[in-house]
Amino acid sequence: MTVMISVAVAIMAGLLMTRLTNLFRLPDVTAYLIAGVVIGPYCLGALGIDGLGFTSFDAIDALGSLSNLALGFIAFAIGNEFRLSQLKNTGRQAAVIGVVQAITATLFVDAALIGMHFVMPDQISVPAAITLGAIATATAPAATLMVVKQYKARGELTDTLLAVVAIDDATALMFFGISTAIAKSIDRGGAESLLLTILKPLGEILASLALGAVIGFIYRWLVKWFTGRGNRLAATYAMVFACVGLGEMLGLSALLICMMLGAMLANTSRECDVIFEMTDRMTPPIFMLFFFLSGAGLDLTILPEVGLVGIVYVLFRVVGKVSGAWIGGKICHATPKTQKYLGFALVPQAGVAIGLATTAMTIVPEYGTRIRTIILCGTVIYELTGPVITKLALKKAGEIEA
Repeated sequence: MTVMISVAVAIMAGLLMTRLTNLFRLPDVTAYLIAGVVIGPYCLGALGIDGLGFTSFDAIDALGSLSNLALGFIAFAIGNEFRLSQLKNTGRQAAVIGVVQAITATLFVDAALIGMHFVMPDQISVPAAITLGAIATATAPAATLMVVKQYKARGELTDTLLAVVAIDDATALMFFGISTAIAKSIDRGGAESLLLTILKPLGEILASLALGAVIGFIYRWLVKWFTGRGNRLAATYAMVFACVGLGEMLGLSALLICMMLGAMLANTSRECDVIFEMTDRMTPPIFMLFFFLSGAGLDLTILPEVGLVGIVYVLFRVVGKVSGAWIGGKICHATPKTQKYLGFALVPQAGVAIGLATTAMTIVPEYGTRIRTIILCGTVIYELTGPVITKLALKKAGEIEA
């Protein structure tokens, strides 16, 4: 089946599935994920039905560039939340909550898994536990943003949530670098490389933000020069493409580059509102394909393999996120609804976590396969339940209108 027909099948399957999930008042994100699971290798593919183009991972990988592009546009949209005028009100709060909930999630998972090691040493090692604790900080910005947009959520909780999700990705890179350095030191006595391993993710973050700022400066100039809506949209696509491509080529974070691109536009251009609105109208099919492909790529067969370690990871990560958001909210005197519900909206986890788990396979290869299996299993659970939990949290907080 050609790529174009596969794309058509994916979009139509996602659209039709929303009609079914709307009956149960589920977010559209969940519909796209379920459509991908149903048409993917582990449902129709397992039945030997191969006429829909998504019954092998090769077919899914052929559309992988679309997933990277979608993440680029998602990060670009989140960059719009980093307006200096807004950050004066929510910036400190988002930073405090973002860091505290990340630390708490890491400590909860670390404590639970290290405690499990002393009870059942054959189930999990201390280096693997520490690495999993770092990956627990990562949150999926895509699912969160899509739920916010679908239900037009507005309010302090929503503003803080989008900023915290953005901070999470940078925090995850930092914590992962520190934790893997400690894990290697424990396992191999490689203390001499500890400082370099910790500084590497910091350099990656700073380089990504700097590159995004440079491309954002060029983008601002293009927006000022080209005044037609079509030309501005073309410039937007070109800049997001460039951010994603350069990120992959240079080994930097495409998410942070695209996020800085959006932040530069939001803070330096008077036309930013028009451009973000125009982009929002043109990107839904790309986002739909992203979540469809995410669902098709979920390996349902690993669920039985996850065992007690995976269950502990999934549960204690959620407890850490919720507790950390509450503690962070208390520290910065956030509103009661932000303290109570923000942590639940941080449950989704996907791309960044999978990327870190894949990296762990080369940094701590002795435990890499086990770590990746647990993270992939957690992704299946978080992606199917996370959007629903996020919607309920925003609704309970009164930021989704009836």
